[in-house]
Amino acid sequence: MPAPTLEELAPAGSDVTADPYPALAALRERGRVHRIHVPGTGDVWLVLGRDEVRAALTDHRLRNDIRHSATWDSDGGHAIGLNMLQTDAPHHTRLRALVAREFTAGRVDALRPRVQQIADELLDALPPAGTFDLVAGYALPLPLTVICELLGVPSADQHLFHAWSAELVAPSSPAAAATAGAEMTAYFASLISAKAGDPGTDLMSALVLASADEEGLSPEELLGMAFLLLVAGHETTVNLISGGVLNLLRHPDQLAALRADPSLLGGAIEEMLRHDGPVTSAAFRHAAEPLEIAGVRIPAGDSVMLSLASASRDPEHFPDPDRFDIRRPARGHLAFGHGIHHCLGAPLARLEGRIALATLLRRLPDLALALDAGPDALPRRANAMLRGVAALPVSWSRTLAASHSPRAEA
Repeated sequence: MPAPTLEELAPAGSDVTADPYPALAALRERGRVHRIHVPGTGDVWLVLGRDEVRAALTDHRLRNDIRHSATWDSDGGHAIGLNMLQTDAPHHTRLRALVAREFTAGRVDALRPRVQQIADELLDALPPAGTFDLVAGYALPLPLTVICELLGVPSADQHLFHAWSAELVAPSSPAAAATAGAEMTAYFASLISAKAGDPGTDLMSALVLASADEEGLSPEELLGMAFLLLVAGHETTVNLISGGVLNLLRHPDQLAALRADPSLLGGAIEEMLRHDGPVTSAAFRHAAEPLEIAGVRIPAGDSVMLSLASASRDPEHFPDPDRFDIRRPARGHLAFGHGIHHCLGAPLARLEGRIALATLLRRLPDLALALDAGPDALPRRANAMLRGVAALPVSWSRTLAASHSPRAEA
C-alpha cells in the first residue's frame, strides 16, 4: 500500500495546490521527516525542517543520479541529454565549471541594460489603460527572451521553447510530454549542429566549440546542458516575477512601503523567495547508502524530497514565518538550494526580478488585481517541485509612465 499523499495529510478543507503551507506546517509540527506518496514518482521521504534540509543538500550519501534509486529501471527514452541536476561530483563539478563563468556577478551585471530594454519594450506595447495577463505579457517573455538570447536561439523560434518547457514542467498527458521532449531534443540537436558549422558569440556556440576538447561536453551532455539552461533559466524566474507581484498586490501595506522606499527592493526580492518561492523542493535525492535524518532511518535506494518551501517557513529560523514582510532580514532561506547544486543562475534571477518589479511598479503606479473571485481562484501550474500561477490578470487606468529607467531603480 502506498504512503498517503500530501493532500491526504493536509488539514481538512485546505487546498495544497493553492496553498501548501498549512499542510507543510502541520506535518513539520509532528516531525521533521515523513513518508509520503508523490503521484507519478512513488513513495519518498519528505524532509521539512530547515536545518535538516540544509544538511541533506550537502550530504554525500544522498545522490542526484537516479541510478541510485532502488526503483530506477530506465529513463523510458524520454530524457533530454544528461544535465547537472542528474549528476554528482566529480562529473557534476566538470559540467558546472564549463558554464559557471557565464553566470558570475560581473557577467550578469553586463546584461542589465538589455534586461531593462526588454522590460520597457514589453510595457511600451501595452495600451494606456486596460487589463492584461501579467504572466503571458511580461513575467514570461522577459526571462525567456534573455535566456534564449544568451543561448543563441533565434528570436523567431523562442515561442516554441516555452510551449515545450511548459508541457515538460506540467504535463497535460504522458504522450504530450513525450512529444514535447522529442521535439525539443530534435531542435537542440539541429541548433548544436548549426553552431558547430557557424559559431557565434553566444553561450551555446562556446559550449559546442569547447566540446572538441578532452574536457568538453559529449553530445548527450550538450543536449542536457541546453535543456537545463533553457528550462531552469526562465521557468523559475517567471514564477518569481508573477508570484512577487501577486504577493505585493495581496499585501497593500507592503506594496505601499516599497513604492515609498524603492531601496527596499533587494530585501523584497529575498522575502518573495523565502515566503513563496518558485521552487518548492529540490531535485529528488536518492540514498546511496543507509542514513538517518532527524532520527528517521532512510534505507539505501529510497528517494528523498527536500522541501525548500517548508524549510523557508521554519519558525525556528524565521519568526512569524507566514507573514510577508519585505523588511524582514530573510538571509538563510533556501530558495536557491545549497551546496554544490546551489542554483547557478541565482544572480541572473535576482537581476531579472529586480528590474522587472522596479520597472512595473514605476510605470504602472496603480496596478491592481483584475479578479472577481479573488486571488485564490488563480489557476496554478501543477508540479511537485515548482510553484507558480498560470495566469495573473492585472489592470491599470493611468497613462503609462515614461520608459526611462534609472540604473538605481534596478
